[in-house]
Amino acid sequence: MRSNGRKAGGWGFAAALMVGLALSFGAALAQTPWPAAPSSPPAAAPAPAKPGQPAGNSPAAASPGAVLEDGSASEQTAPEESAADAGDAGEWADDDWDAGDWADDDWAEIERWAEETATPEGAERAAEAAPGNEYSSLELLRQGDDGQQRRIRVVRKGTDDASGIFTICQPQEGEDPNGPSLAVFSESGAGGVEISIDKNLIRVPLALVTQRQRPDGTAGDGQIEAGGGTARLLDEAPAGATDRLSRCAVAAESRDVPGAVQVTQGQTQLTGQRLKYDESDGVARIDGPITFRRDVPDSESGDLSGTSGSIEVDVDRERTVLVGNVVLNSSGGRVSRAARVEYDDAANLARLIGTPEQPAVTTRGQERLQAAEILYDLDRDEAVAWASAGVRISGEFSDGP
Repeated sequence: MRSNGRKAGGWGFAAALMVGLALSFGAALAQTPWPAAPSSPPAAAPAPAKPGQPAGNSPAAASPGAVLEDGSASEQTAPEESAADAGDAGEWADDDWDAGDWADDDWAEIERWAEETATPEGAERAAEAAPGNEYSSLELLRQGDDGQQRRIRVVRKGTDDASGIFTICQPQEGEDPNGPSLAVFSESGAGGVEISIDKNLIRVPLALVTQRQRPDGTAGDGQIEAGGGTARLLDEAPAGATDRLSRCAVAAESRDVPGAVQVTQGQTQLTGQRLKYDESDGVARIDGPITFRRDVPDSESGDLSGTSGSIEVDVDRERTVLVGNVVLNSSGGRVSRAARVEYDDAANLARLIGTPEQPAVTTRGQERLQAAEILYDLDRDEAVAWASAGVRISGEFSDGP
C-alpha cells in the first residue's frame, strides 16, 4: 500500500488489517441466530469486545469514515451490532447464572445447533476472517436528510500485488493541504473491487474514490468513479507530472467496457459499463447498456431477463431504479415495458412507471394492460394497474387459455 507516492508505515497497515478482521468476525457472530438459552444457564461469560477505531496520527482518525494518512479508514462498530444486541446482554444478570446447573445435555444442544446451522454462507464469513484474507477497504458514511447514516463500502478482494493495488494519494507539495484525498482500488482477480451500496453488491476492476473534508473536519462520502481499467504503482513520479495520481507515482487507466460493472441484488444479476456516485445527491448512476437476469427456478414466473438504458441507486431513499426503455421478459411469456422501473428483488416486486410518451405496458398472450403505473409480482408473474384519480387505465383480457 502506498500513500503520497510512498509506502505507508507497517504499523498503520497492521492496525487497519486487525480492524478488518475484527469487523468480519463480529459480523459472523451477529448474523447467525443463537439457540434459546437453557433453563439453567452457566456462569456468566464476558460479552465479546466490540472493535474500536484504528490508531492513527492523523486528525481524521477521530472522524467516522475519514481517510487516514497511512491508508486505513476510520470505522465505527460493525453495522450488524445494534442497540438491541447490547440490550440482550443486559438481560442476563450475574444472579441469573448458576454454573452448577449447566448440564452436558445443554452443551450437546449447542453442538447440534452448530452443525445444523453450518452453511456455505457461514463458511464464507469465517474464511473472510482467516489469516491471509486481509483485504484493503474504505468505508464512506453518508448523512441523509432524514438524519440517518448510511454506509458505502469499497473493498479490494485480493492481496497479491501482481493483480492489483490499493493506495491513497493525499495533497502534494504546493497543493491545498485541505484538498481532497484520492483512493485507488484495482483488482484483476475474480473477486475484483467490491462496492456495497444499499442492497446492491457491485464488482468492478477499477475504482477511484475522492473525498473532501467537511467544514466540521469530518470526511464526506465523496465521489466514486468505477468501471473497467487497471492501475499500478510507479517507481517514481514522472518528471514534470501535474495531475494528482502521476505526482503520487500512480498510473491508472480507465476504460469503458460493456459488462465491466457487475451488480448483484439478491437473485438478480445486472451488468453495466461505468459507475459514478456523487455526494451532492447521493445517487450512484450506472451507464448502460444494462442487461440483467433473475434466476428463480421455484417461482411461478421462472427466470426473468431484461434490458434498460441505465441504473440509478438512490442511497438516501434506498431505491434501485432501471431507467430508459426498460424491458422485462419472464420465461412464463410476460413482456413488460416502461420508462422507469423501481426494482426490489427482496420484496419480489417491480414497479413499472410510465410517461405520456412511454406508458407502462405489460402483455402475456392475448392479455394486455396499460397504465401510468403497474405493480409486477416477480414470483407470481402477475401484474396489477395502479393510477391516480383521472388517469386512464386500459386493458384487453381473454377468457380462454
